[in-house]
Order: sequence, then C-alpha cells, then structure tokens
Amino acid sequence: MAQRHENEISYITRKAAFTIHKALGAGLLESVYEALLTHELRKQGLHVQTQVALPVTYDGIVLENGFRIDLLVEGKVVVELKSVEVLLEVHHMQLLTYLKLSGHKLGLLINFNVPLIKQGIFRKVNGLEEPSAPSAKPSAPSAG
Repeated sequence: MAQRHENEISYITRKAAFTIHKALGAGLLESVYEALLTHELRKQGLHVQTQVALPVTYDGIVLENGFRIDLLVEGKVVVELKSVEVLLEVHHMQLLTYLKLSGHKLGLLINFNVPLIKQGIFRKVNGLEEPSAPSAKPSAPSAG
C-alpha cells in the first residue's frame, strides 16, 4: 500500500471527528473521544498509536516521558484532543511544541466540546511540504 501524505491522513481524521461529533455531540470526556477516534481511524485502515511518549532532552538530560501525544496517525500526523469549554493559546502552543520535539510536520488540535465540530478543529504545520501537483499533459496539436 502506498504511503499516505499528511494531508490525506488529516482529511480522514477530520472526517472521523465529524462522524463522532455528529453521533454523540459535545460533553464527553477526552478519553472517550480518544477511544472513539482511534476506533474510527482503525476502521479506515490507518495505523494509530495512542498516548505516545515524547521524550524531552535538555542540557544533557533526557526526560523519557516529558510529554504524551494523544494520537499519532500513520506515524506522521500528531493529534491532540481536548474536551474543554474554551481552547487557550497554550493548547495551540502545546501542539506546536509536540511537532517541533517529534519532528512531525502536521498536527491537528481537536476540541470536541463545541456546538459545531468545525469550530473545534485546528491544523498546525511544522515545515510540511505540499505534494506536487500532477504535471499538466500537453494539449494535442490543433488541426489546421
């Protein structure tokens, strides 16, 4: 199977979040949304790791469990889940830090505690290169 680009993985993940939110709405615990999103993504044939340890190295010391990534999809897309009344700037910075420390290029911050899920999904990038567009085929020579 061909490797999927981060944008495709992101699309499938956002679609799964929409499916869950449409069925159950807001108000559940973050851990419930994590289990449900993991289930939905695995149904789509994606490899999903949960609660992935993210070590932090500083001044010669390594903190093996410095952070935990909620979901790592296909080994490429970091997904940070929330179920909070209001997302704060620190939540956005947390995802950007995870991307920087892990070297991954795309992350999604998803807050399920919103009336419309599209209001709770934020895409963050860390040096992601867009896939090149297919080259245009030359047009056939005109008769005449």
